[in-house]
Amino acid sequence: MMFDHRRLTASVVGGGMGGHLSLQALARSERFDLVAATDLRSEVGEQLEQEFPGLRTFSDYKEMFRVCPTDIVCVSTYPPSHEEITLAALELPLKGILVEKPLGHTVASGRAILEAVKRRQLPMAVPHGLLALRTPLEIIQRVQQGEIGALKLVEIQCTNWDIINAGIHWLNFFVTLVRNEPLAYVMALCDTSTRTYRDGMQVETWAVTYAQTRSGVRVVMNTGDYVHINREGKATLFRLVGTDGQIEFWGWENGYRLQNAQFPTGTTIVPEALSTTGHQHHLENMADMIEQGRVDYSIPESSLTALQICEGAYLSSKYRCQVSFPVDHFLPPPSSDWEPGAPYAGSGGGRNGRKL
Repeated sequence: MMFDHRRLTASVVGGGMGGHLSLQALARSERFDLVAATDLRSEVGEQLEQEFPGLRTFSDYKEMFRVCPTDIVCVSTYPPSHEEITLAALELPLKGILVEKPLGHTVASGRAILEAVKRRQLPMAVPHGLLALRTPLEIIQRVQQGEIGALKLVEIQCTNWDIINAGIHWLNFFVTLVRNEPLAYVMALCDTSTRTYRDGMQVETWAVTYAQTRSGVRVVMNTGDYVHINREGKATLFRLVGTDGQIEFWGWENGYRLQNAQFPTGTTIVPEALSTTGHQHHLENMADMIEQGRVDYSIPESSLTALQICEGAYLSSKYRCQVSFPVDHFLPPPSSDWEPGAPYAGSGGGRNGRKL
């Protein structure tokens, strides 16, 4: 079936990194007319007007929605503001909406956003970059086709980043890889000694996050400022281990290493890149959904699951316990003075692990 690609008007709330990526993608695409943007900082608005000729800028998103409603709105602000802005945007006669990741600053907020969009039955984009690159998409296909046998473990190493700002991308890849299988639990430990913040969020200095699906597939993720990547020259490493082989790749880098029965000593594969990537890929997929009258919430749903792992990791570290899913139903356990590794005094309760 052939479609007449009618251009869709679009506006962006937020002129930071995520908003700028949406603005550039909308300006490059032949599917959209970039109309307006809003940012609280007047100097950002002035810079955007110079970069994108004809763009109308506002300092208040409510004024922009009232004066300049568009077919598409991209919500690209500080995560705690996503819910308020998205719900306001949904009052417009929208045809589609993009919400940056993380969907919200909490799972509850992210869930509220996704449910509100679903009630409107609107096409939605959540721009996870790994789902807009040929290498990770090809790897997902190979794993799901069984080319390394049954997947058992995904190891992730990432330096100079953290669980919520980069890890959510990596965990979203894992969730997609396992076909959004429900998670059983997550455990994590975060070092907070340096009081580091990044992109407006308090983050860890080092962390290890461990999560398991209900069928037992594990993900182990090392994040932080000084993580040693055990592949020279790489800043990020993914190692996927199956019963009959393994795959290694390096985050945003194109190319991967496959070892299985067909390639027992391993082979490096560098696939041809997609014609569009990043935000433009996700926005044009959303435009296709609008034209075809369909919705697909698989990426927003996987993003919400990834956010659950992130929030669960921070809760696990804070309360020194395993956090079961769904994370937004988690209740902190009573405080405990039990110190693993200390001699048992023989009193004060407890259970004998030899008799389990």
